Amino acid sequence: MLAIRLQRVGRKGYPVYRLAVQEAQRHPTSGRVVAYVGSYNPHTKDANVQVELAQKYLDNGAQPTPRVVKLLDAAGVKLPTWVKQADASKQKAIRNTDKLRKNQPKEEVVEVPAEESAE
Repeated sequence: MLAIRLQRVGRKGYPVYRLAVQEAQRHPTSGRVVAYVGSYNPHTKDANVQVELAQKYLDNGAQPTPRVVKLLDAAGVKLPTWVKQADASKQKAIRNTDKLRKNQPKEEVVEVPAEESAE
């Protein structure tokens, strides 16, 4: 089974990713790559996808990862019905909301009248 996943390239501290089609179980992080179908720069949010090539592998049953699904959808690739779409309304739960600065009680500012000193 093939998988379309992100493969990290780029220098230390500045990752850039390739969209790689690989065997799903055999070489998960590196190794034998069937094809590269695009690239993604998370700093500029620039995604270059070869739409026809990605469509070919999706039609043949390649499983995209959730992040790749977002990139392919934004590039205009027609996703098959079996691909799980990410839920856009899903919000991350905020823990300990009582500790947020906006939920803290307001501090009262006490003004002390300036005393005039004689000599």
